[in-house]
Amino acid sequence: MDETTAQLLLKRAINVKVIVTSRWKEEAQQQLQGQINQIDSQLQQLEMQGQRMIADIQKQSVKPPGPQTMQQIDNIQIQVNQRKSELLDQKNQTLQQLQQVQVLELEQEVSQGQIESVFYVGVGDNLIQKMQVEVLLRDGVIEEIRGDL
Repeated sequence: MDETTAQLLLKRAINVKVIVTSRWKEEAQQQLQGQINQIDSQLQQLEMQGQRMIADIQKQSVKPPGPQTMQQIDNIQIQVNQRKSELLDQKNQTLQQLQQVQVLELEQEVSQGQIESVFYVGVGDNLIQKMQVEVLLRDGVIEEIRGDL
């Protein structure tokens, strides 16, 4: 094989950035609000399930409840509280993201994540430049591809 025509097919992460538009802000806020509503719903379900489980244990136990029954109830309450704490942390993070989206200025560029791409490299190519590619979107449409393809 001739060294001058040797090529490798590699993978790279491409940074995706978006230009903040009023449409993008609105969609991002709706998505984050939907996540908050879903977490609130999960919190309500968790509370009801915990209460139901405790009520079932209390119905099955003798009166007055013994130490084993009280231990089961305590274990359920601990599990419910741990899960509730996790959900509240998620909700707080989402609320912070919502607040960040609200203060973004129009036409500002913000990172939206990454996607993978494959590309060829050959002898003499600058690998670092080929790895530094990003795509800029405006309302979902590619506005610019930056970097060495």
